[in-house]
Amino acid sequence: MRHFLITKSYIRLLWIVFCLAGLWPMVRAQDGSVLLLKVRARLDQVSDYSAEGIMKTDVSFLKVPEARVKVYFKKPDKLRINNEKGISLVPKGAVTISLNNLFKGSYTVLDAGSEKMDGIAVRVIKLLPKDDASDLVLSTLYIDETRLLILRARTTTRENGTYEVAMSYGKYSVWALPDKVVFTFNTKDYKLPKGLTFDYDDGSHKSSPGAGSNAKGKVEISYTSYSVNKGVADEVFR
Repeated sequence: MRHFLITKSYIRLLWIVFCLAGLWPMVRAQDGSVLLLKVRARLDQVSDYSAEGIMKTDVSFLKVPEARVKVYFKKPDKLRINNEKGISLVPKGAVTISLNNLFKGSYTVLDAGSEKMDGIAVRVIKLLPKDDASDLVLSTLYIDETRLLILRARTTTRENGTYEVAMSYGKYSVWALPDKVVFTFNTKDYKLPKGLTFDYDDGSHKSSPGAGSNAKGKVEISYTSYSVNKGVADEVFR
């Protein structure tokens, strides 16, 4: 049997082949997993929080006033948004309002390389759920490696379409909590809660969520304050 000697030149040749074939991001998958563990460790430092902010909703077929909101979170995945106007129009499938929810269950981690986003170098990490019954199909994270912060997350679900959340950070970045969150989603996948009615943009023409299949909706929350790890009662989420 002929023995094959692996030399440094051979390893270097393999590296070149992988790069030319576009496979190098897959070879770096372990690096992506390590980066993800570091990001999760930052998120895990927050056991609970209550926050106040201003929510703006931009959905073409609805007239929703700007409102003050209170947002509550408690590990592992409890989340509630209280709106002074009585209803929060955050799409049901937008689990990424709490990034912790993205890491529920078991995933295959794929390193999709690097790119620039608003002038910031980010690593692109894709998460594929191992559970075939999971509502989540694919999550793509854009991570600022230097600050270990997720700047954008795009999530595709089976039941509620695809949602994207972009985050900007400031004085609460030490907790990996954003100062501002912007959700975008396809209005054709938007489902109004049963029994609720709203004013439409035009009283004579009541368009519906399915009218513009490619129309985008947007929900923006600008946080004014956080209270972190001070305790949040379970009753808040009932």
